[in-house]
Amino acid sequence: MEIEHLIFSEGPQRVAPFSHAVRAGEYLFITGQMPTLKHDNTKLVEGGIEEQTHQVMNNLIDVLSCANSSLEKVIFARVYLVNFQDFERMNKVYSSYFKSDKLPGRTCIGVTGLAIGALVEIDFIAAA
Repeated sequence: MEIEHLIFSEGPQRVAPFSHAVRAGEYLFITGQMPTLKHDNTKLVEGGIEEQTHQVMNNLIDVLSCANSSLEKVIFARVYLVNFQDFERMNKVYSSYFKSDKLPGRTCIGVTGLAIGALVEIDFIAAA
């Protein structure tokens, strides 16, 4: 199986040493995205869980687009939440990005902290 490590200069700035995505055969593994501003990985988008979830999804869309994929090809998502009291508000934003009959599989994990003080991080597995 061919494995391709993808780093995109036009993608969101990375907050650590990783590829934006890895293409392995027919699958695309999108690294967890943070709610950082696209061109400044030291700054979180202003606001709470709703704004952060929108920014994470927009960053994921950017990476998918750079990899010639899209939300329609997302197979599975993992959501990391610092505060599970944000679960319903995050879900409302998250689900607005998908067709209600085409939701990817998903796991939601409670964590004690995320890089740069984020409230949410999401990663994807998509069809390449």
